[in-house]
Amino acid sequence: MYPTATAPSSSPTRLDDLSVYGPQGRSPWLDVDWRKHQRWVILDGQPVNVIELGEGPPLVFVHGLGGSWPNWLEQLPVFADRSSGIGRHRVIAMDLPGFGHSPMPAERISISGYARLLDGLLDRLGIDAAAVVGNSMGGFVSAELAIAFPQRVERLLLVSPAGLSTYRPGATRTLARLQRLERILAAQAAWVASKSETVARRPLLREATLSLVTRHPDRLGAALAAEQLRGAGKPGFMQALATHLDYDFRDRLKEIACPTLIVWGEDDRVVTVRDASVFTELIPNSRAVIYKDTGHMAMLERPGAFNALLSEFLDE
Repeated sequence: MYPTATAPSSSPTRLDDLSVYGPQGRSPWLDVDWRKHQRWVILDGQPVNVIELGEGPPLVFVHGLGGSWPNWLEQLPVFADRSSGIGRHRVIAMDLPGFGHSPMPAERISISGYARLLDGLLDRLGIDAAAVVGNSMGGFVSAELAIAFPQRVERLLLVSPAGLSTYRPGATRTLARLQRLERILAAQAAWVASKSETVARRPLLREATLSLVTRHPDRLGAALAAEQLRGAGKPGFMQALATHLDYDFRDRLKEIACPTLIVWGEDDRVVTVRDASVFTELIPNSRAVIYKDTGHMAMLERPGAFNALLSEFLDE
């Protein structure tokens, strides 16, 4: 599905099959009692909401800005269940502090702080090293984890990661002015989250709320869309957005030592797909795959192809 040559290439592989978009058939996550797999892990004196299921090599998923652990619903049960044909893993996802059900951290949100938190979480879970998958801000954090704590990351998959074109020194002044509107924006997002099922069932509302991050919101399915919308309106959004703008790690990407796969949607409206080639140029032993007719969340938009790609990458 992607080049198997060991030499890295800065030219992404483009996948043109447009026939399958969104989940096909009944998704396995619908039949999981997620309450049995949820637990609170205390880190730095504060609780972090953690989801864990399955046994085997550890596989960690990190959500993006404005997201939460259900961003990975199409992956978690698939990689935890040997009967899926993909292979069984100990899969772990969490709500980063300030998002989902995890409260705000005691210190100001930062990319480096989130990476330290992941290092602490893996230590608390008794995991020496894991394969790590991150989307958007989660990709930013996962790459920082691989730089700052290289012993923790065996393989790294970044889905539309932030961190390159999102770095805009001086833009924090504009953000400071926008923070005056934070209460209004938060209230609107909270309303969407509270009405997630209603919004998801109505095609026009679903399009309006998810068209920024997905290419075809109407083809995701109401249940999956509702779970994504529930993650909106959390208190960490503005602080996390600010750290995107003023944290520069471009010159440190060469320090990533593990095999790295970059996945992007060609129609990403959040982080430009042009960054895919830059990441592969800067990260040794990396390559990129681009999905056509796909937005910012390839793992939800192309779950079948994405899961097969991740499985192949893990088995290399």
